[in-house]
Amino acid sequence: MKVRINHQQANPEVYRTMLKLEGFLKASGIDPILNELIKIRASQINGCAFCLDMHITDLRKMGESEQRINLISVWREAPFYTEKERVVLELTEAITLIASNGVPQELFERVREHFTEEEYVTLIMAINTINSWNRIAISTGMFPGCFN
Repeated sequence: MKVRINHQQANPEVYRTMLKLEGFLKASGIDPILNELIKIRASQINGCAFCLDMHITDLRKMGESEQRINLISVWREAPFYTEKERVVLELTEAITLIASNGVPQELFERVREHFTEEEYVTLIMAINTINSWNRIAISTGMFPGCFN
């Protein structure tokens, strides 16, 4: 396998801009576990092997159980996620697949049971950011280990 384009070298400003988004999210106070769940679920949906490999590795380093990591794609059928995590995973799916059904009002209301308006907008940004990373990685032909 070969990377089509090294986006970091081809357009460093794009890469720096994406890193600024990551910096914003880190400073926002978003729970790091929730953020990794978002990244993994969106990457599963989008089929981004590079990002999926990276964020599963990151979640393992945070001490997450293999069971929870392995069952993210089937979170609805697995009893290992909190209600807060479940609503974030559902929101991730809705926003990642936004053209299908948008974000239904009842989902918005369930998210708001756990998050303030400010936190809701931060979740949207977290989901948008990983979707952007996925699209960069897939479009440039990135794969696990391509920069090792």
